[in-house]
Amino acid sequence: MLISIPPKYAVSQVVGFIKGKSAIHIAREYFGRKKNFTGQHFWARGYHVSTVGRDEEAIRKYIREQEQEDRRIDQLNLFK
Repeated sequence: MLISIPPKYAVSQVVGFIKGKSAIHIAREYFGRKKNFTGQHFWARGYHVSTVGRDEEAIRKYIREQEQEDRRIDQLNLFK
């Protein structure tokens, strides 16, 4: 997703809002949940922000690496 955020809004607040509202919508629409994902994680913790243009390849690289990091963390959690 590529968006432009006006300077009066904090990037972290906008990203948190988008992640929160979309997780709730997806849970209700596709998983039949009546309640929210309390205590559960739906999206990856990180996100990519570019303030100097729209370098699509850098964004794709970040996403590829984030998927690998998520898999690594999931595998580590198997041993807990």
